[in-house]
Amino acid sequence: MKTLGYYPGCSLSGGGIELDLSVRAIAKVAGVELREIEDWNCCGASAAHSLDHSLAVALPFRVLALAESQGLSEVLAPCAACFSRLKGTQVRLTRSPELGQRMQELVERPYNGTVRILNINEFVASLLAEGLAGKFTRKLGLKVVAYYGCLLSRGEDIVTSDDAEDPQGMAAAIRVAGCEVLPWNSSNECCGGGFSMSKTGSVLDLSQAILDEARAVGADLVVTGCPMCHSNLDMRQLELLKRRRVPGALPILYLSELLGLAAGLEPGALGLGRHFIESRQLVRGGA
Repeated sequence: MKTLGYYPGCSLSGGGIELDLSVRAIAKVAGVELREIEDWNCCGASAAHSLDHSLAVALPFRVLALAESQGLSEVLAPCAACFSRLKGTQVRLTRSPELGQRMQELVERPYNGTVRILNINEFVASLLAEGLAGKFTRKLGLKVVAYYGCLLSRGEDIVTSDDAEDPQGMAAAIRVAGCEVLPWNSSNECCGGGFSMSKTGSVLDLSQAILDEARAVGADLVVTGCPMCHSNLDMRQLELLKRRRVPGALPILYLSELLGLAAGLEPGALGLGRHFIESRQLVRGGA
């Protein structure tokens, strides 16, 4: 059994628990053991970098140092924001040895830069390459738009496995799940991310634009890999529906949930019952 380091981060313990449940579920199907980094801390996503630069680097630096000391050469960070902070710190350390030395003194832990950070799309791609495709016994037959948002499509030397202007990292997995990937123009448009609580009006406008286009191209659902994007498109959709700014509900699934359904796993085990917008009806007979 292959062992992979695992960094759940804060969101996967709370608002994004469905992502945690579904990632663990498909890893089990694929025969991959996810070993959680012991004593991990918050990576500082969406807040630390706006308050203190040293803290913004020190928080993910400590996580990387812990992973390295625990013998984890590869670490999956399913949350797009966590991935961006961990991988972004790795990039900064590569560019500035002086920064690495300063962080070692601050955190009081050595780090030699040996840990590779994987995002959700890279993780799924590796599973497909190692035979996960053969586990998909249920062809879902849905029309899907893949929504990458900002953090799974952008970042110099951070997102290196996809095209920033036309990301395709989810497409192969969606097709293997028996779904059609629809072309659209909003795959990497911003949903408002970190402004979800502070500028709700702007987030509603941005989310509506994304949902409007998804519906216009005929999508049955939107698939994403980011907890902040999922929260904005799923939770904020309730307010859009209340204000009659959208004509109907459009389910928002994590990529790992879609793959779990295609592997024949029960919707409840993947966290679909936790969504604000009902999505369990996407699978005939699902509950």
